[in-house]
Amino acid sequence: MEYKDYYSVLGIESSASQDEIKKAYRKLARKFHPDHNPGDTAAENKFKELNEAQEVLSDPEKRKKYDQFRTQWLNYRDKGGKPESYNWEQWRSSPESTYSYRTVTPEEFEELFGSAGGYSDFFETLFGGAGQRRAAGGPGDEGTHLHVRSRNGHDREYQLPVSLYEAFSGATRSFQWEDGRTIKAKIPRGVQTGSRVRLKGQGEPGHHGGVPGDLFLIIEVLPDSRFFRKGDDLEASMPVDLFTLLLGGSVTVAGIDRSVRLDIPAETPNGRVFRLKGLGMPVLKSPENRGNLYVTVEAELPKHLIAEEKDLIQQWRKLR
Repeated sequence: MEYKDYYSVLGIESSASQDEIKKAYRKLARKFHPDHNPGDTAAENKFKELNEAQEVLSDPEKRKKYDQFRTQWLNYRDKGGKPESYNWEQWRSSPESTYSYRTVTPEEFEELFGSAGGYSDFFETLFGGAGQRRAAGGPGDEGTHLHVRSRNGHDREYQLPVSLYEAFSGATRSFQWEDGRTIKAKIPRGVQTGSRVRLKGQGEPGHHGGVPGDLFLIIEVLPDSRFFRKGDDLEASMPVDLFTLLLGGSVTVAGIDRSVRLDIPAETPNGRVFRLKGLGMPVLKSPENRGNLYVTVEAELPKHLIAEEKDLIQQWRKLR
């Protein structure tokens, strides 16, 4: 029988806390989930291993038994012992075992992978098959019954477009989910395209007392006609008359939330970029801090010149 190192499967140390186990599992499960890797057999097998490791290490009773076995197995192996000679019977789960299943059951494996799904022989040997439990009934109760396993709901995702101004100020959005529910979501300030907003318990419902999954809103910030966003910074272009660029002056810049005065030095070249500190987007996890606004000045030439103006320009041209 093949030995399973569940700690290596999740990429964690044997001293890992429950929180570290949960984080490692969630990160890898998202990466290797069959829905994200259609037709990828290697990803399917990895996903099975991840769920099996999570099943054992997230349950205190299973983890305790596994750690005891693991210590003995590693000592046996390090002394040159071979799997075919190992006494697996001493670790075989008895019919009276009362382990519960809290992640993906064998039936759920079959839903995902067909008849190839299920827990490994190693898992079945240590923890029994399919969650069968001995009833602790009253007098006359002779048999056993199948324990109805709780099933946690899966996490779901929903693409949510928002305007740049909603991303700046934050917003409350309501939308109808596919099961008919109306979901109200608070969009935090500073979200960017690709930001994930977690709505706890709003995903797929759990079954038989299982915990519902979460709903993740995948944000798409729509393009804006005035501003171009780059991270937490904003970029904009602004027309400035030729005389102000040549002789200097001040102009009003309309930012995303307020207007400010910008001093233009004399002989400012066309296309110069000015940085207006702190007038950009809020930082997502620290909205009191903001990026910058970068304004590119574009020379605005006078139109519909009268004869006198043309004469003056001709004189200026000769001087230059």
